Amino acid sequence: MNVKQRTLNSEITISGVGLHTGKHATLVFKPAPVNHGYKFKRIDLAGQPTIDADVDNVSDTSRGTTITQNGASVSTVEHLLASLVGMEIDNVLIEIDGPEVPIMDGSALIYVEAIENAGYKDQEADREYYEIPHNIHYTEADRKVEMVAMPLDGYRFTCMIDYNSPVLGSQHSAITSISEFKKEIASSRTFCFLHELEMLLEHNLIKGGDLNNAIVVVDKDVSKDELKHLAKLFNREDIDVAREGILNNIKLRHQNEPARHKLLDMIGDLALVGRPLKGHIMAARPGHAANVAFAKKIKAQINREKNKKYVRIYDPNMTPVYDTAQIMKILPHRQPMLMVDKILELTKTHVVGLKNVTMNEDIFMGHFPNEPLFPGVLQIEAMAQTGGILVLNTVPDPENYITLFLKIENARFKAQVKPGDTIIFHCSLLQPIRRGIAQMKGVGMVGEKIVVEAELMAQIVKIKEEIKEQ
Repeated sequence: MNVKQRTLNSEITISGVGLHTGKHATLVFKPAPVNHGYKFKRIDLAGQPTIDADVDNVSDTSRGTTITQNGASVSTVEHLLASLVGMEIDNVLIEIDGPEVPIMDGSALIYVEAIENAGYKDQEADREYYEIPHNIHYTEADRKVEMVAMPLDGYRFTCMIDYNSPVLGSQHSAITSISEFKKEIASSRTFCFLHELEMLLEHNLIKGGDLNNAIVVVDKDVSKDELKHLAKLFNREDIDVAREGILNNIKLRHQNEPARHKLLDMIGDLALVGRPLKGHIMAARPGHAANVAFAKKIKAQINREKNKKYVRIYDPNMTPVYDTAQIMKILPHRQPMLMVDKILELTKTHVVGLKNVTMNEDIFMGHFPNEPLFPGVLQIEAMAQTGGILVLNTVPDPENYITLFLKIENARFKAQVKPGDTIIFHCSLLQPIRRGIAQMKGVGMVGEKIVVEAELMAQIVKIKEEIKEQ
């Protein structure tokens, strides 16, 4: 049975102080359409730039996870993202009026409770899990970090920490289903060692800490004077060392709360892969930098598999959906700018087109005449025209419309295309067409080799309207 994507049933507003910056911020969680994923919007900055929660946007992992895009950043995103994954929310826009997500009580509990109160609603599209196909390993020998994602029809997570600390010892935490997140993991708070706390205080790096949002592990002998000094810094009457070897500012919610929090962090960091996961993930001694590197490795595997989807050999002589004459009835282009010879496949969400590259084309008279190559910009044009067939297929009387480029992103040219080659273009919608705007992923192949790929955005425009504007 397919599981539907989910978004929030209503908006959520949460305010608090950032742990590291000490700056107050208000978050507004807003319902979002299918395939939107998690996005942050810095509404306090000019232009209100948006930041995708994507591992490719990670800019810092030194004190939590920071993501940066469009000239804007949001830091300490991991607890918030973990709460969304743990509550199985797929699409949400988070408006924030500051540079850092509030630390709240150091866990994900307040976010989880707010999401639960708002409720969720199922959406029309199915949730697209990424099922781990084979063991994916990540190691850091110097830090003794080991991570592996293994195939499993479900979601299981096992985490081990070991800091060579007589107080913490070696701790384990595990869940066998994401449904256990709320009860077993969400309330686990962040932790640090006393020597780290003193260093952070010395460098003024925890401006939002108040000793109510972190477990402080006492890993050294500490004098009464030092404890009095800490109490003064955090506006407390007194602080002492509890029997468990932690400062008595708070009581442990779980005996292995630090290990549970590391699992929480990792769930949040792996949300940056961009897809809900199915698999068993085991991690020893994880940290934000390692989590992000592991997430990048998983995303790279996803991208390799995406590309393989297009590795299908089409027979150029198969009966086309549209031949050249039929294509000319839809597209306004004519020689030498008509770049599509046949449409081999056409559905509501994707199209497959064919371009025969021949030596007698005008372009080769001037473009490297002694070493003829089909130009990359014309490969993109041919890809766009193929996508244009898909887009124009959604309107009545397509001959009265044209498609105009709005944006080209992530274009890559991976191999030379020469006269005699046949390029097969596969274009698929990244999301449903709205208000005449289409976003597509295009891949061009010669045989089994990808030669070009790009993400395209185009707009459907009525020809008469375009002429009138000009």
